[in-house]
Amino acid sequence: MTCEAEALNRVFLQVGPISIYWYGVIIASGLFLGLYLATKEADRLGLKKDLITDLIVFAAPIAIIFARIYYVIFEWENYRGASFISLIAVWEGGIAIHGALIGAVLTAIVYARVKDVSFWQLADIVAPSLILGQAIGRWGNFMNQEAHGGPISEAAYQNFHQYLPDFIMNQMCINGVLYHPTFLYESFWNILVFIGLLLLRKYNPLRGEIFLSYIIMYSIGRIFIEGMRTDSLFLGPIKQAQLFSLLLIIGAIILIIYRRKSDKVDRKYDGAKVK
Repeated sequence: MTCEAEALNRVFLQVGPISIYWYGVIIASGLFLGLYLATKEADRLGLKKDLITDLIVFAAPIAIIFARIYYVIFEWENYRGASFISLIAVWEGGIAIHGALIGAVLTAIVYARVKDVSFWQLADIVAPSLILGQAIGRWGNFMNQEAHGGPISEAAYQNFHQYLPDFIMNQMCINGVLYHPTFLYESFWNILVFIGLLLLRKYNPLRGEIFLSYIIMYSIGRIFIEGMRTDSLFLGPIKQAQLFSLLLIIGAIILIIYRRKSDKVDRKYDGAKVK
């Protein structure tokens, strides 16, 4: 479907030669809100107040680095011969959530060992914050006009998209073509996952099951939404996000079954403070 609209300004604030982009502001907003929620939950469970803050101080930059490395690896043909600045220009977009997840999990594992606390308890505490941060972060993609789907048909627009706010659809008008706002679909799905994790928390499951449920629920939505996107990273003929999401679902289910059968896993989510 054709369209005509002017894109929103990607710059949040201009200070002399320095540009602060909406993308970074939105990502940072999701991070700080997630940190606040996770810190409050840790305090409710009787953990040290700075336990989560210190974790985020290490995990956040490492996650961003891993997210960028992951993206550049799968897009290497487009970055071959590029300058160092281009390789690290995360403010231009181009980070992968699966790379961020790998970096954050590895950091949390090492951090838990150093602090002598349960990795699974830490993961359960931050899981709702992670998915909420992802829901907010997708609006950074919106400002950059990325992570969108294919062109919208006239029938699809009449049946659904015409009821969406104009500012969303205008931003999805790129070079005269109206595209599916898949960033919005994923943001909405992530909010549903966030609500689901908060409900699950009330049932006081075994340690690790909130985090593993986050992995499963997010990955299910990502598989379907990724199929609509036009900017996917590929592993051969396969969209790597779909493949990785499927492997995460299988791995998380296996872990839940194994840990439920294991005699060593007997602590509830709000149980003891240490392993």
